[in-house]
Amino acid sequence: MSPPIVTRRSAQQAKIQTRAMASKSKTGTPGAPTAAGGSAGGISSSSGSISGGFNAADPRKTNKPSAALLEAKRRARNNMLKNQGCGSQESVTDIFQNAVNSKSMVRKPTALIYDESMSQHCCLWDKEHYECPERFTRVLERCRELNLTERCLELPSRSATKDEILRLHTEEHFERLKETSGIRDDERMEELSSRYDSIYIHPSTFELSLLASGSTIELVDHLVTGKAQNGMAIIRPPGHHAMKAEYNGYCFFNNVALATRHALDVHKLQRILIIDYDVHHGQGTQRFFYNDPRVVYFSIHRFEHGSFWPHLHESDYHAIGSEAGTGYNFNVPLNATGMTNGDYLAIFQQLLLPVALEFQPELIIVSAGYDAALGCPEGEMEVTPACYPHLLNPLLRLADARVAVVLEGGYCLDSLAEGAALTLRSLLGDPCPPLVETVPLPRAELAQALLSCIAVHRPHWRCLQLQQTYDCAELQDRDKDEDLHTVLRHWMGGPPPVDRYPTRDTAIPLPPEKVVSNAARLQVLRAETKLSVPSVKVCYAYDAQMLLHCNLNDTGHPEQPSRIQHIHKMHDDYGLLTQMKQLSARAATTDEVCLAHTRAHVNTVRRLLGREPKELHDAAGIYNSVYLHPRTFDCAVLAAGSVLQAVDSVLRGESRSGICNVRPPGHHAEQDHPHGFCIFNNVAIAAQYAIRDFGLERVLIVDWDVHHGNGTQHIFESNPKVLYISLHRYEHGSFFPKGPDGNFDVVGKGAGRGFNVNIPWNKKGMGDLEYALAFQQLVMPIAYEFNPQLVLVSAGFDAAIGDPLGGCKVTPEGYGMLTHWLSALASGRIIVCLEGGYNVNSISYAMTMCTKTLLGDPVPTPQLGATALQKPPTVAFQSCVESLQLCLQVQRNHWRSLEFVGRRLPRDPVVGENNNEDFLTASLRHLNISNDDATVAASGPADDRPDCGDERPSGSKPKVKVKTLSDYLADNKEH
Repeated sequence: MSPPIVTRRSAQQAKIQTRAMASKSKTGTPGAPTAAGGSAGGISSSSGSISGGFNAADPRKTNKPSAALLEAKRRARNNMLKNQGCGSQESVTDIFQNAVNSKSMVRKPTALIYDESMSQHCCLWDKEHYECPERFTRVLERCRELNLTERCLELPSRSATKDEILRLHTEEHFERLKETSGIRDDERMEELSSRYDSIYIHPSTFELSLLASGSTIELVDHLVTGKAQNGMAIIRPPGHHAMKAEYNGYCFFNNVALATRHALDVHKLQRILIIDYDVHHGQGTQRFFYNDPRVVYFSIHRFEHGSFWPHLHESDYHAIGSEAGTGYNFNVPLNATGMTNGDYLAIFQQLLLPVALEFQPELIIVSAGYDAALGCPEGEMEVTPACYPHLLNPLLRLADARVAVVLEGGYCLDSLAEGAALTLRSLLGDPCPPLVETVPLPRAELAQALLSCIAVHRPHWRCLQLQQTYDCAELQDRDKDEDLHTVLRHWMGGPPPVDRYPTRDTAIPLPPEKVVSNAARLQVLRAETKLSVPSVKVCYAYDAQMLLHCNLNDTGHPEQPSRIQHIHKMHDDYGLLTQMKQLSARAATTDEVCLAHTRAHVNTVRRLLGREPKELHDAAGIYNSVYLHPRTFDCAVLAAGSVLQAVDSVLRGESRSGICNVRPPGHHAEQDHPHGFCIFNNVAIAAQYAIRDFGLERVLIVDWDVHHGNGTQHIFESNPKVLYISLHRYEHGSFFPKGPDGNFDVVGKGAGRGFNVNIPWNKKGMGDLEYALAFQQLVMPIAYEFNPQLVLVSAGFDAAIGDPLGGCKVTPEGYGMLTHWLSALASGRIIVCLEGGYNVNSISYAMTMCTKTLLGDPVPTPQLGATALQKPPTVAFQSCVESLQLCLQVQRNHWRSLEFVGRRLPRDPVVGENNNEDFLTASLRHLNISNDDATVAASGPADDRPDCGDERPSGSKPKVKVKTLSDYLADNKEH
């Protein structure tokens, strides 16, 4: 038999001290030391851990421990807390305070604000103008078709006051537009519009611009004051191009910037995240907050080396903010058309979400332009409408779910309406719709821009330390190492500024054949995107008979009945049981268990029924960390059968998701023998059952138990239909179950090679930040590429804060966040199945937060980075980065979505411009097509810093297709 697992020394000392004192008082019941659970039996139940006391005859009754035993446990607990750096018992309750607070939290409504009068704004002299009333009306129509508006809290619209506008815009800017109100002189208004880039002015423009800004502010007010959970503003005119004293790009007042400033000034917020995924750079918003560290501005936009509107140097990745705001401005410039779901998901997973988690925003505002959506003639990108909920979903567990989505651009009416409606549906808590098409891999152009953006921001954000680095000498000495990323800037620029801008015939449609193909593709996507979901959000599997399995020789054993009993009670206390569909328990059949186990193993366990305790104790001794009870077989098949009941409910469309509060656990159980407290492998049986009985081709198992799920890995190591991802404490192979199987380089065998992903922690202390980083950098990219039809979570909570064995610090709300992220997969078909976890408070709060998450209830945001920047990196964090680097190097050989993640970045990036020799030569020869300023065209500003504080014109939005430098050279080649 293998020796006991490695556990925290304080827990070992606690048990020794407890038993010694209990033996001295002659009131304790000594038992054999445990192996898989280690030495956790003596931690006091007042701090949440299992205490000895279950009656062997009736495990639902407890024996009252003696005063001496309680005193011993109190001292042991205090000793453990001292070793953990906790000073008092009060600090123990604090670790669960967020979960306690969530008990009274109920989901507030999703707010929706709009005004029908916004359809009046139109271009009177160009009926084909892209910024048309149908952009507004079609979005509302689609939201109503899906019955979304009736599910929202509809807010009355209001106009912004002059004082609110003047927080950012000049009085002259305000009065100039006010003077146009009600003017019915089209010729005069067209002449005035021609002074601004891409602007038309209607008699209603001033009033509707005030209405758009005021409605955005009103939405933010409702979120910040807690009157609504999240919300959407369906408004026009848009706003993100509007600058301090200039109308620009269809925009007059900057709706999002004004609402942000309102939240800063009136509500005194200190951290606001603005995400702008409109295909055009929101230079107006960027300029307002370029020096402000209270606002992170994150923009994803088409750039094409400056040849795409608004043709600004400051739209490139090197514009990272200035003064106190340095590092808080993010631009991800897209230098090619045709960017897809895979590119946008990579940006969110590799950069945006890690930064957002570290920044810890109090409010998130999304400048939601849908002109990167498939079919839009301005963006020429290929993001499908169903992808937008997947971009939004991970944000909904940040900022205490205070997320405001504000409509900006989008000029293909079909994709705009569908994308906006699906966004609102996601805000309402519906599962992310399936991505009908396989998620394309990130493109090389995206990798270049994204890695450059990470490189220049790396010094300012701890979460961006994942990529390894190289120095200049290494770059010069290399032959050709593709893993060394070079930070380059190419500037192409657009046409020179003009005195008057075109006001007619500004729409440049796509080629007719492209319009037809896009429309057909959108029609197929809409038809095949299933939006119907079961009314039952969560089904629940639990049966008190599973309490019968207990250790007759060691009443203090950590794997004992009170684990599921406490979880069940807390679910009842939080009012969750009545919100879920209760599943009737059933025993798994022998054939079902044999989907993952040998028949000999099943028969061996069955033959233990009714055996005497001594005989059972001897039988268990031949296994590693296993105890047996006369009713073990009954409980084990009941646990497995209960999970199958949840699989049936979810895959038959009766429930969206499932919670399985079952024991004994399963993920250590091998095909032919029990192991590590586990008899039958519940999740493995469920995966095989889903494949056999429902014909699934792709099942994802995520195992976040602190111990590696050796049994699950071995059962599926050659099976490409099951992707197994495990995050576990490894300690270089010394942590249970020990050995090399849980290391990062174990990736599966044969056909299953690449479908096994191990993320091994080699230090204790991993918490929410480390797990979140692993999920965003590894778990979610691989999962999206795999595209599962069902997600099974081996939910051990022994990595939870307060667990006596795991030594990690994941909070209950952290588990809720991870559950939420996974629920975006497989149309929300996710089943969370209990594995380990030996602090009854920790596991009860953690499972409760997972359940609340799946029910759509509020769960507090984990405090991941609020103080991280004020302290040096912990040993755990540094070790986490090392582990993830090793994992990425191995897994990028099997998952193409990770291909660029392992690239090494320059240690001290020097951001040059036009540092491609051929490009520079060509630019110098043809300065006239790039800019009217030769110096700027060739090399940019002298100090190579974007100037975001002035009010110079933003550039010229092209009214004809802008030629690239290559096109120009081809057309003007000397013959």
